[in-house]
Amino acid sequence: MKTINQLGIYLDHASANLIDFTDKESETIISEFDIQDKHETLQRSESEMHHKEQDKQRSYFKKIATLAIGYNEIVLFGPTTAKTELLHFLQKDNSFIKIKIEAENTPKMNLQEQEVFVHDHFKKFDFKNS
Repeated sequence: MKTINQLGIYLDHASANLIDFTDKESETIISEFDIQDKHETLQRSESEMHHKEQDKQRSYFKKIATLAIGYNEIVLFGPTTAKTELLHFLQKDNSFIKIKIEAENTPKMNLQEQEVFVHDHFKKFDFKNS
């Protein structure tokens, strides 16, 4: 019997909660681009702020990708466009070609609600007998 490793990632542009469905553990990644950065760079130039924001977002997504690489199935969810941006980022990475990745819109959730969402999402596709 093949073990399927499944991961739920609830994220916005500020932080991501990675919830491992298999061992019920979670980890939080914080984006380095914060509101103070935005105000400081915006005072200098909007173009500089945009480039700094893109660099920090790329770094944020790379951290998430590094932790997600060992999984067979991933669901990205949350209330903002960050999940779709991460989906596109992962689709460009050849390491994720064989990984099933889905994105779902959800309302804002606390950690307990996120864990329930991940459990319910993967339970409806019980692949343990694959």
